[in-house]
Amino acid sequence: MKRDRLDPVRETAAGGGFLRRVAALTRKEFRQLLRDWANLAIGIVLPMVLILIFGYGLSLDVKDAPVAIVLDDASPVAHEAVAGLYLSGAFSPIPVASMRDAETLMRERHADAIVRIPADFTARVAAGTAPVQVIVHGAEASRASIILNYVTGALEGWHARRVERAGGTAGAQLPAAGSVAVEPRMWFNAANTSTWYLVPGLVVLIMTLVGAFLTALVMAREWERGTLEALFVTPVRPVEILLAKIIPYFAVGLGGLALCLLAARFLFHVPMQGSLALILLGSMLYLFVAVGLGLLISSVTKNQFIASQVALLASFMPSLMLSGFLFDLRNVPLVVRMIGNALPATYFMELIRTLFLAGNVWPLVLRDCAVLAGYSVLLLGAARLVTKKRLD
Repeated sequence: MKRDRLDPVRETAAGGGFLRRVAALTRKEFRQLLRDWANLAIGIVLPMVLILIFGYGLSLDVKDAPVAIVLDDASPVAHEAVAGLYLSGAFSPIPVASMRDAETLMRERHADAIVRIPADFTARVAAGTAPVQVIVHGAEASRASIILNYVTGALEGWHARRVERAGGTAGAQLPAAGSVAVEPRMWFNAANTSTWYLVPGLVVLIMTLVGAFLTALVMAREWERGTLEALFVTPVRPVEILLAKIIPYFAVGLGGLALCLLAARFLFHVPMQGSLALILLGSMLYLFVAVGLGLLISSVTKNQFIASQVALLASFMPSLMLSGFLFDLRNVPLVVRMIGNALPATYFMELIRTLFLAGNVWPLVLRDCAVLAGYSVLLLGAARLVTKKRLD
């Protein structure tokens, strides 16, 4: 059966109607998109945030690493041997008077490495091979390996220059006489494994997910369903509602923390050099911060979808990228470093890694616990202020 065809005029009219309908529907969708600021934010703000975080925040280079220099030999040869560290942009050398001062800097995370020139360095260089002790902070295994390689390269460069001055060539095999032998040691991560470095950091991410993300979603769902509005007609006060929300999720967070600690200790065999009580105290302070952030987000947004996006951008992504979990914040631009230093997750990351790998370093523990306590009071107070028994 032969199919009827429209005449050219009807075909043109049908095509014009199709285009008009598509244009009208497109205008309607654009207007709806412009009215829905949440979708617009996800389409524009989310890509911008991700490109800025990954572009500026992701860096595996080592720059300005603080290195304590201990010169037990004050001869010109010893000073010449470490001169390369001062000229390199990878290091920020810190001259110290004694090994004890250098160890203090290392424990308080003011130094990433110690380079020690022994008292008989000049005599042993003249006699043959002189040892140079290099101790690196192993809490971040990859960074420690890079620093160790850089220091070794600087000392070998000094040796090559000595050979050239003595009449040899830089590319030739170095003579045994007058060489240096680097004696590396890694503190706080004797196994030199990234697992010891990553597992404590995962505790921070899990606490963030449980505390901020889950709390924000559950509270926003109650706002959507109107169950919180039903509570508003009762004599219960806003602070009582918030406490009733905090306690269950705080308990869930503690359960997750217990599982993380058991897995770290018995599954991944991460040493726990610090006090378990301090680990629990620091974790509970951070859990208050995360729950407070989740309550604040849900009280402001009152929408599950928006709350999930805001919680992702305000809690999980910064904790993953800008807290020092993957790389050292000292290697990123100043603005990104300032943002990272403003995050409570950064202080919890530093605290729990120190307690796991280095022990009870009290100046650092007290500072980080004080910061977390301040953030918890600030965020829980803000959540209380924006949670009111009033229907907008």
